[in-house]
Amino acid sequence: MATEPITREIAGACVNEFGSAIGMPQLCIDWFGNQIFWLIVALVAIYFILSRVALPRIGAVLAERQGTITNDIAAAEDLKVKATEAEAAYDKALIDARAEAQQIIAAAKADIQADLDKAIGKADAEIAAKSAESEKAISEIRASAMENVEAVAKDTAEAIIAAVGGSADAKTISAAVDARMKG
Repeated sequence: MATEPITREIAGACVNEFGSAIGMPQLCIDWFGNQIFWLIVALVAIYFILSRVALPRIGAVLAERQGTITNDIAAAEDLKVKATEAEAAYDKALIDARAEAQQIIAAAKADIQADLDKAIGKADAEIAAKSAESEKAISEIRASAMENVEAVAKDTAEAIIAAVGGSADAKTISAAVDARMKG
């Protein structure tokens, strides 16, 4: 079977004698009508597929995303308001805690001061009691010392008078010692 050469009348100006296209077949003017028809058919088919199937799905996804974004923004604003309220509550609690701490400190200081005043009062009372005891002991010691001095002075005066060679009775010596001790 031998292949016969194709004539130009059968193939047109776009095909050589062996049936191969000359140059780019898309640019052959003889075939433009056929190419335009199939281009229109393909575009109409793509339009219907896109408008009936793909674009509604894409629109639904975009609407869902927009809804999600809107809900997330609303939730974020709610959380922001709650965070602001929580911060205000925290600040108030902190201020209250500081005030309570100051009250506790003041109460502790007052208790300590009261205990200190009580201890000081007790110490002052003990010191006053010991001082009174000491004053009493000192006055007793003074009184006994004065008695002892008076007795020693009488004995010494009597011994001096006896040593000098005089004689004096105990009544005269006592009167002289008492007068000298009084001033």
